[in-house]
Amino acid sequence: MTVFEELKARGLLAQLTDEEEIRELVDQGKAVFYIGFDPTADSLHVGHFMALCLMKRLQMAGNKPIALIGGGTAMVGDPSGRSDMRTMMTREIIEHNSECFKKQMSRFIDFSDGKAIMVNNADWLLNLNYVELLRDVGVHFSVNRMLTAECYKQRMERGLSFLEFNYMIMQSYDFLELYQKYGCNMQFGGDDQWSNMLGGTELIRRKLGKDAYAMTITLLLNSEGNKMGKTQKGAVWLDPNKTSPFEFYQYWRNVADADVVKCLRMLTFLPLEQIDEMARWEGSQLNRAKEILAYELTNLVHGKEEALKAQASARALFGGGDAAEMPTCRLQEADFLNDAIDILGVLVKSGLCVSRSEARRAVEQGGVTVENEKVTDPKTLYAPERFLGDGIVIRRGKKNYKRVKM
Repeated sequence: MTVFEELKARGLLAQLTDEEEIRELVDQGKAVFYIGFDPTADSLHVGHFMALCLMKRLQMAGNKPIALIGGGTAMVGDPSGRSDMRTMMTREIIEHNSECFKKQMSRFIDFSDGKAIMVNNADWLLNLNYVELLRDVGVHFSVNRMLTAECYKQRMERGLSFLEFNYMIMQSYDFLELYQKYGCNMQFGGDDQWSNMLGGTELIRRKLGKDAYAMTITLLLNSEGNKMGKTQKGAVWLDPNKTSPFEFYQYWRNVADADVVKCLRMLTFLPLEQIDEMARWEGSQLNRAKEILAYELTNLVHGKEEALKAQASARALFGGGDAAEMPTCRLQEADFLNDAIDILGVLVKSGLCVSRSEARRAVEQGGVTVENEKVTDPKTLYAPERFLGDGIVIRRGKKNYKRVKM
């Protein structure tokens, strides 16, 4: 199976232009491709995960990745998939977030000896002359056609700012700049980026002639990946200080039965033959498949040692043993009133509930256990001594738990 055939077999490709040319470049290791990451937070999350895995997969086949940090486009904001305008960030915050991205990407991509490069579009976008951009680039874009793009249509009723309207032109200009400076001949992005990506391909061909060699491919999962990156409590981060390796492991261990094989194909580097065998597993065997998925991805992001520790802790926790690596909340003396804290306060302090009213409902509905014993009285009190030593394990529902200590 060729590299391109494997990408298709794993379900990674949704739409593309110039399929035969793309196949030839990818299979021969001649693709110089980029994927963009807007630094809107100080950590990547699992919504970016599939793109990083794809970059690693293609680099292993001899192709050259360009990781584009959107330091310039982040100052505008992508309207795709958004119902309102993104909060504006300062240049200092964007630069800090960009540095954090670089460190995390290095776990996936080998930047040594020119095998991959990382660039920031702030280097060219922030110095553009507005009138020159209008004459040099804007002339190649039809407003009527831009307004038919799905990313803009979704925002027309609520209002689309002129600032955001420029995003497609800026992203298209990125591809032109990368093509001219680094020989970038291919771009990848989520299926919600299709219109923006086509704009870049068309800009290159119109400006430099029909013989200009530029392709686009969109990834099937990137928009789904963004959904995967969100839970009831927010994003699942790749930064271990924001999402611990144990919590990261448990996130993947708890994927839906219907999604586990899809995630194994798209996100892991296990052979397809092995995954096809797991696709035939049923019942309790699916739990084993989820363990394999969780271990493989935790190993990829946090390393083998952390993956093994997370796996052992998860097995101990659900097997009734001691899970040393489970996420821990520490109480302070100020959390106690008259030498006691009630169960509602413990739930809120631990982050298992966002408010006391939510905590009360969880207790009254029988969804809270402390040290494997159900708590049904919202007035249950605990003295500070209860949290000394190893503390107590409190669980809300089947999958959310914390160790609470002094």
